[in-house]
Amino acid sequence: MNIKRWIARREPNWKQLDALLSRLEKRGLKALQTDEIKQLASLYRSVSADLARARTNQVGNTLVQDLQQLTSRAYSQIYQGSRRQEWRSVLEFYRWGFPAVVQQTWMYTAIATALFLAGALISWWFAWRDPVFLSLVLPESMISLVRDKRELWMGSILGTEPLASSQIMINNLSVAFRAIAGGMTLGLFTVFVLLANGVLIGTVATLVGQNDLAYPFWAFVFPHGSLELPAIFLAGGAGLLIARGILFPGSYRRVDAVKFYSLQAAQLVFGIIPMLVIAGIIEGFFSPSPIVPSPLKYAAGIGLFALLLSYCRRQRPLITQ
Repeated sequence: MNIKRWIARREPNWKQLDALLSRLEKRGLKALQTDEIKQLASLYRSVSADLARARTNQVGNTLVQDLQQLTSRAYSQIYQGSRRQEWRSVLEFYRWGFPAVVQQTWMYTAIATALFLAGALISWWFAWRDPVFLSLVLPESMISLVRDKRELWMGSILGTEPLASSQIMINNLSVAFRAIAGGMTLGLFTVFVLLANGVLIGTVATLVGQNDLAYPFWAFVFPHGSLELPAIFLAGGAGLLIARGILFPGSYRRVDAVKFYSLQAAQLVFGIIPMLVIAGIIEGFFSPSPIVPSPLKYAAGIGLFALLLSYCRRQRPLITQ
């Protein structure tokens, strides 16, 4: 290979790539037009090939180092730009996409909420009238602690907050994912998960109510429950969406209906996960804290729920010409 002739032929490409990169590094992606962005990617591949050839033919350390620096700059701008675009897409989803899908699928979330509340009301009805019902749902140790010692069990979290918080997150996520995956059982398991959790919370509420501990109990529940319970309802709605695609494809082919409703369910999942993570942190560190007065806990729960409602009602503003 005639090195001087090869350098003379390839050097314009190197200079052109350097010029594009200099503009990009100074002013960002907006400095380049669409054709120049495509040209940048093409020149990067071309110069990468030149670098490999220069190393193979030992054209000199200086040129190899210059080409290596040039390709490193190009790689950084191209792939960091791609990552920035991915992050922008994620932020755009949480800013507008998740509220939009919540609004589109509100009926399924409402059904899931109704199932949960039905389970809670049924258990409340039986637990108030039959003390034996409590022992069928709750462990005897919990019943004894509340009835005999007039204490709640949240104190066990104190001193183990990080571990308790992570365990709470894992448990809540497992409940949510079971409710979602239950859609593949034609929604039957989703319905069971919602009813079972409703029965559990209704029975616990009855136990603490019978023993005059309702106020501190709900003070504990309100802060994290304001996010945790809506997340479970959304998860139930996602499971029902999948079941809808299987059972009632409508004008779609069944396989297309499952894909369509599963996509909406997946979008709900992406929004649910941060809610449950935040709820787990609150439940581990804030909700059981004896330092925080109960009125503040109630206020925090109400405030978080109000913010969540406001967020889920967001609508992307129309762009007018």
